[in-house]
Amino acid sequence: MKIIVDAMGGDNAPVEIVRGTIDAVNEYGINAILVGKSNVIEIELEKYDYAKEKVEIINADDVITNDDNPAMAIRRKKNSSMVVGSKALVDGLGDGFLSAGSTGALLASGMFIIKRIDGIDRAALSVMYPTLKGFSLLLDAGANVDCKPEYLHQFALMGSIYMEHVMGINSPTVGLVNIGEEKGKGNLLSKETYELIEKSNLNFKGNIEARELPNGDVDIIVADGFVGNIVLKLTEGMAMSIFSILKEEFTKNFKTKISAGLLKPELRNIKGRMDYREHGGAPLLGLKKPVVKAHGSSDALAIKNAIRQLIKFIDKDVIKIIEDNKHLLNNNLEVDDNGL
Repeated sequence: MKIIVDAMGGDNAPVEIVRGTIDAVNEYGINAILVGKSNVIEIELEKYDYAKEKVEIINADDVITNDDNPAMAIRRKKNSSMVVGSKALVDGLGDGFLSAGSTGALLASGMFIIKRIDGIDRAALSVMYPTLKGFSLLLDAGANVDCKPEYLHQFALMGSIYMEHVMGINSPTVGLVNIGEEKGKGNLLSKETYELIEKSNLNFKGNIEARELPNGDVDIIVADGFVGNIVLKLTEGMAMSIFSILKEEFTKNFKTKISAGLLKPELRNIKGRMDYREHGGAPLLGLKKPVVKAHGSSDALAIKNAIRQLIKFIDKDVIKIIEDNKHLLNNNLEVDDNGL
């Protein structure tokens, strides 16, 4: 298996990107293509021991930044690491593509270069959301701020396929983020989406309020990108605030410092459960090729784990399964023996 990596994307590129990629090469036995400024990448590679035949470089002199307009950048910066990496994926030079760069630009490259699966209207940014029971898959987490009910129905289908075939959850449950649990709650988008998913063959549990999301009562959390991104960012902010409060309380005096020392392993475990670095990246479900978006501030550990997630995405042939089950978006059809 060969993974294409945008070596220049992200806040810590190329240092942490290259390091994480080499860690993945050494640990998972994959081959890798690093895309970016070759002279810079070569300097970073000199720091590590690895099988040289397993790592290639494709030169790309330009970089798309978060300040660039995503669609314009994809068109104008044709020699950027993201565009060159996306084209390498389409050309079959690798099996999957990973970038920690601009989310908007990666989505634009998915739209204009990699393309969507026929019959899928929008690609969804799919994030593993930490819960009391483990994780749920939140989608869309920010790719599509304006959605139609059909889009959310597709998100639910693709999320169910991913959770079953990649995460190993049999008949994963689906919940629709809403302001109340009752069927008639919410805006027009929520009501029409509810009707669509309810008629489908998915394991739909109805509406779910935001305060219930951390309980892990559903495996797939469906929302439009506007709501999904707010949910994600609020959860990240709350987690950071809680840990700041804990740190402040546990360092107040000698007694609390002793208590903190005794609880250090447990506190570390709690932090690990909330740490995005441990959980890989966010698959872009709905594209014709496997693409994973890593967190913009990813360090080497986060990159290595994002590659691990991309490997599973590829190994389980999720894209083919989505293609084979597109017909389920017609609610009058039943699941066949090769379906979910």
